[in-house]
Amino acid sequence: MTEEIKYPVPPFNNIEDVFKKVRAAEDAWNGGDAEKISMAYSKDSKWRNRSQFINGRQEIVEFLKNKFQKEHEYRLIKELWTYEVGGNKIAVRFAYEWHDDNGNWFRSYGNENWLFNENGLMIERHASINDVPIKESERLYRWPLKSPRPLNHPSLSELGL
Repeated sequence: MTEEIKYPVPPFNNIEDVFKKVRAAEDAWNGGDAEKISMAYSKDSKWRNRSQFINGRQEIVEFLKNKFQKEHEYRLIKELWTYEVGGNKIAVRFAYEWHDDNGNWFRSYGNENWLFNENGLMIERHASINDVPIKESERLYRWPLKSPRPLNHPSLSELGL
């Protein structure tokens, strides 16, 4: 049985394809559906997320379900940092806003390094993330929950983040 294909696929020679890959990841994570998000990763994908090491889709699903139970009103913006022309690597930076069970708001800043297989599925994800407390009034992401970021919403660079 062969794995599904997630377009665009490497080698990445066209920056528009790389932007599509980054935006598709952002939109999926903003949807908050752990099963759907996991389909962008190979069945044996390996992650390092902060200090956690996650192996395979099932662990990814469990990780994401736990994440979204803890991080309420999750909204994310990803931005391309660089990519390997003619290769299978993409690096992004991101920031997301959320609150905990006590109503404390945070903006989490991070970087991810992605490695893809020939089918366009991510086989490795390395994420470094820092949480910064913010006031509710300092929130910048206010589009409808579990929806893609509106196309006219400012990027991280445009927000100065």
